[in-house]
Order: sequence, then C-alpha cells, then structure tokens
Amino acid sequence: MAPVPELTAIAWVLLGISAVLVGISKTALPGANTISIAIFAALLPARESTGALLLLLIVADAFAIWTYRKHADWAVLRRLVPTVLAGLVLGAVFLALADDAEVRRVIGVILLLVIGITIWRRQAERRRDVRAAHEAAAREADAHEAAGADRTTAPGSQPSSHAPVAGRAAQHVQAGIYGTLGGFTTMVANAAGPVMSMYFLASKFSVKTFLGTAAWFFAVVNLVKLPFSVGIGLITVPTLLMDLVLVPTVVLGAFVGRWLVARMNQALFERLVIALTIVGAGYLLF
Repeated sequence: MAPVPELTAIAWVLLGISAVLVGISKTALPGANTISIAIFAALLPARESTGALLLLLIVADAFAIWTYRKHADWAVLRRLVPTVLAGLVLGAVFLALADDAEVRRVIGVILLLVIGITIWRRQAERRRDVRAAHEAAAREADAHEAAGADRTTAPGSQPSSHAPVAGRAAQHVQAGIYGTLGGFTTMVANAAGPVMSMYFLASKFSVKTFLGTAAWFFAVVNLVKLPFSVGIGLITVPTLLMDLVLVPTVVLGAFVGRWLVARMNQALFERLVIALTIVGAGYLLF
C-alpha cells in the first residue's frame, strides 16, 4: 500500500490551513481558495497538488450544496451550460499550443479585464439608478405643482415593451462571455472561480443565491473533471490518503464559512469577492 506523502510538520500545518480555506471559499468567500492553490503548488509536485486539491474541492462542494441547496438560480445555470462546454474545448486547444507560463499570464490578464469591466458596469449602473431616482422625484414634484394634472399620464409612466426582450438578450450575451471564459479558465488552470464570481456579481445575486448557484456550478464542473484527472494520473493512492487526513479541516472551514455568512452584509461580501479575485489574478500573473 502506497504511503501518505512524507511532509514536515510545518508543511502539514500549511496544508491544513489551506484545506480550511477551501471550506470557507465554498460556503462564504469565493476566491479564498486561491491561497490554497498557491500553498499546495509550493509544497507538492504540480500534478499531485492539482489532484489533491480537486478532491478537497469536491468535498467542500458537497457541503456548499447542502448549505445553499434552496438558493441556486437554475435559469442562470442552464444558460451557462453550452457556453462553458465551448470554453472547455477552447481551453483544451490552447493547452495543446501554449506552455505553462503563457497559460498563467493569459488567465491573469483575462481576470484583470473581467474585474475592470465588472467594476465599471457596477459603477455605471449605480450612477444610472441615482439619475433615475432624481428624475422620478422631479416628475413627482412637477405633478404635485401642476393643477389638475393626471398622474396616470405622467411622462415615463408607460414601460417600454422592448425592455424585457432587451434584458433577456443582455443576459444571454453576458452568460456567453462569462461562461466561455469560465470553461476556458477551469480547463487550463483550475481558475474558473474568479471569472464566475464576477459573473454572479454582475447578475446582482444576493449572498445566498450567489453561493448556492456557485455551489451547483462548481460541483458539476469538478465532478466532470474527476475521471479525467484519475485517467491521466493526477489522483493516486498517496493523494487519496493525504486528502483523508485533510478532509476534517475542509469540513471545519465549511462550518466557519457558514458562521461568517450569517454575519456579513451584501456590500462587505461583494468587496471581499472583488478583492480575492484581484489576488487570484495577481497570483496567476506573477
């Protein structure tokens, strides 16, 4: 029987901390496992680190689904399926043509672009909402001042019949862009987390809907990747034995994450997600 990998006590402590962060990343702070990726890659051979982390992510996915099973947005998940598959194919082609350094830089640049676009869009939407609120207040004041004015015919009171159609088109375009990037990045660098975090933020999900939708998305993606990882030797008996030691710390992290979410408001959650995504992009770039 193959032994557990020989590691120093400090290495085991660091792996345990990484496993706790894996649990927290699934139930509270998407992107926190970027730190885990870096620590695993530093302490284990590249192939072993990828396989070991995948198994721990699947364990954490199970806890995330159990915690947020009632909060997933299934319409969004259905829209993502074809685009993620397209991204996986593009990622496989890119892997066949590029070396490791190029892969990391491309993913890092993609993440920084996605972060910039997401922040810009959110700020533009806030400005538009503020402007719309001011205009609505001005119309209401005018209506009060106009003698005998009919409020039901106030300007802007009739919604555009084209708005729902335009909204649906925008949703499909958004899903196409982020889904393709998510499939591409998970194929080439196990780095779909930051991309999809930006998509779920752009979708204006509440904290629990964000975490529930992410839980189902990554559970399916990671399970699809599992047989391929076994087939190419990323997961071995020593890897399994090491993960058995670390699973309790993943469970601990998952419960810590649930405790944190109960004490976190929407604004803080969104700021932390963006910050951790920037950390992930920086790690891939440098």
